[in-house]
Amino acid sequence: MTTSVLYQQIDQLSRDKGIDPSIVVSAVEDAVLVATRKFYKSVEDLRSTFNKETGHVEVFAIKKVVEEVTNPIREISLPAARKIDPEAQLDGEVKIQKPTDVLGRIAAQTAKQVILQKVREAERDSIFAEYTGRIGEVITCLVKRMEGGDLILDLGTAEGRLPKREQSRLENFAPGDRIRGAIVRVEKTTRGPQVIISRIDPALLKKLFEMEVPEVYDGTVVIKMAARDTGERSKIAVYSKDRDVDPVGACVGMKGSRVQAIIRELHGEKIDIIAYSEDPSQFAMNALSPAKISRANVIDPIEKHLEVIVETDQLSLAIGKKGQNVRLAAKLTGWKIDIKSEEEKRAEIEEQMAQLSARTSLSELPGLTAAILQKLTDSGIETIEQLADTPIAELTNIKGVGPKSAEKIIESVKEYYTRQSEEPATEETATDSVTAAAEESPVAEDVAASDEVSVESADAAGATEAESSSKMESENAIDSEASKQEE
Repeated sequence: MTTSVLYQQIDQLSRDKGIDPSIVVSAVEDAVLVATRKFYKSVEDLRSTFNKETGHVEVFAIKKVVEEVTNPIREISLPAARKIDPEAQLDGEVKIQKPTDVLGRIAAQTAKQVILQKVREAERDSIFAEYTGRIGEVITCLVKRMEGGDLILDLGTAEGRLPKREQSRLENFAPGDRIRGAIVRVEKTTRGPQVIISRIDPALLKKLFEMEVPEVYDGTVVIKMAARDTGERSKIAVYSKDRDVDPVGACVGMKGSRVQAIIRELHGEKIDIIAYSEDPSQFAMNALSPAKISRANVIDPIEKHLEVIVETDQLSLAIGKKGQNVRLAAKLTGWKIDIKSEEEKRAEIEEQMAQLSARTSLSELPGLTAAILQKLTDSGIETIEQLADTPIAELTNIKGVGPKSAEKIIESVKEYYTRQSEEPATEETATDSVTAAAEESPVAEDVAASDEVSVESADAAGATEAESSSKMESENAIDSEASKQEE
């Protein structure tokens, strides 16, 4: 089938713009349709069709065939329809051609604007779809100009942007420089799609290793994870699918030739290549290199929390400058890492052992009867520390201990700890008072005062003891009665 010159030009334009020819044909049809509607000032149902052989766009008014016409603009009677198309039927449609050779210059200009707009939109959509599918890919681009701190890049078919936040602190570029960057996203702007390029994304590091290391390119060595402190240091975790291939050695290369090429591309950024391990503890120990790790323990596997123990002389190396080494290791492994020296860990264990050995008998609690203490002991609670950790709901489950008794027990525990915290301060205050009195008073007055105080103290102590004995007997009677009622 021979095609018209117009269609051949449409086909060539589509190749140049990288868009589908049908999109351009649709744009031409829409353009002529808009021009025709504007010329005839019509509200009819118009449709346009492009003829590839003649290169003409034919416009038709569509009318529905009905028995009785109520809307002459959209409907036509059966006899009138058969004059146009002898095979017309009721409820069918007929096409009435509209002349397009009378449209004129203004209509042609309108059509041109519509075509250009449609082609431009199609081109933008094509570019957006192309680069959206290439996110994560590393490309080489040319620096065109600078806008503020951002670099505007020429990608060939599209315009790219390297924002200041996506640039390394150690790098400086000028117009005309060629740079490599990773595509991180594509944004739609009024000037068309803009491809955002990054020089700090870990994807750039992975792609550079793919370019420099054949084992990474063919999949023998896999870069499992990567973490970057852009411009300063990076860490990558690698493992090999082949037992005979050393993943770390393959990435380093002979005398470091492979990794040095990547370091030069990143303007001197240091790179640590470590062996990946499925064991979180071993992986964390590897990730903290070059520090030598004594051991690593998993504290919480759900929250991904690790504790790493190192020798004292390795502590600063494991943490790194301003915490850089441990921060990159945590980012690489995905675990929270706590680093402690052997001395700190030993002191922590000793403190825990001391806490475990510190047990206080329940008899030290004030205001509790022997009956309640016996019930607590029978239930397995033998120390004040155990009692303090027991919820009130569990106390009420003890046979013979009701809600009132449980509340009394809790108050007694609170009173005990309050008294413990106040005792050091009280003793210190008393010591200071005695010292001051001794300095201000003569010896004879001190002796007389001491005798007088002793007599008064003895009398007061006797009275207090009698009063306390009476009070304890009444409290024991009340508690016994309450326990019987609760039982």
